[in-house]
Amino acid sequence: MKTTDYRLQTEMERFNPSNPEWFKHYVRQILESDKPYYKKADYIGLSIQELQNKIDYLSEDIKEMSALKKSLTEAKTHAIEAAASVLSEYGIDRLDGAMLSSITITPKKTKLTETFKIIDPQALIQLGYYSVVVDEKAVREAMNTLESMNEIDPYVEVGVVTETVPARLRVNTRQGHANNNQASELLSLVENQEAA
Repeated sequence: MKTTDYRLQTEMERFNPSNPEWFKHYVRQILESDKPYYKKADYIGLSIQELQNKIDYLSEDIKEMSALKKSLTEAKTHAIEAAASVLSEYGIDRLDGAMLSSITITPKKTKLTETFKIIDPQALIQLGYYSVVVDEKAVREAMNTLESMNEIDPYVEVGVVTETVPARLRVNTRQGHANNNQASELLSLVENQEAA
């Protein structure tokens, strides 16, 4: 993973939605600079890509860490059960330690958990233990036909919710130019030119 954070990427990472003006000001500085338009586009787009690379890298790490945590938890459980079994073979239920107070064997327990399974649903329905639920999928499908729609219309309300999605940048990668090393090199080149 890339270890250098570029200024625009850092500004994105620190973006404060309650005060976006600092970030907007920096983007304006980039757009108003004397650099050619393609360098501006590369700098903004590659900064977004590098941030996405960091997100992807962390997502992969989280998956690996979750799998490792599960594996270690299972290993610990099996190890302490096996160690308890060996200590029991020797008739030991407690060992005092120097750095630890002691290790003890917890006695074997039987844990009771209540289960619930319906064996004869029809018999329970006949006894009155049921509820009636509207089949929303069937109602939606029926609304697509004119004769059913007239029948159903008085009993349903159809509305439209409008949600405004703010404009966002999308980074479009050229075919064959998605190489992260090349992106990092180009971003570094643009960053160095801006510093000069």
